[in-house]
Amino acid sequence: MAPDLKDGDRCKVTAGTHQGKTGTVSHINTSKTGHLTITVTQPNGVRFKTLAKNVVVLAGK
Repeated sequence: MAPDLKDGDRCKVTAGTHQGKTGTVSHINTSKTGHLTITVTQPNGVRFKTLAKNVVVLAGK
């Protein structure tokens, strides 16, 4: 998990349904069950939600 994750960071999904996709982090939220969730917006405008533990922050913005 990336504890330094913040809005606007570029990230790559390393696990789960969206594995291999990249995009920009937004809407960081803690779910009712205590998991950190984020919305990732891909360069083509498509958005999806995933768990923060499934992403790594890419160097540079």
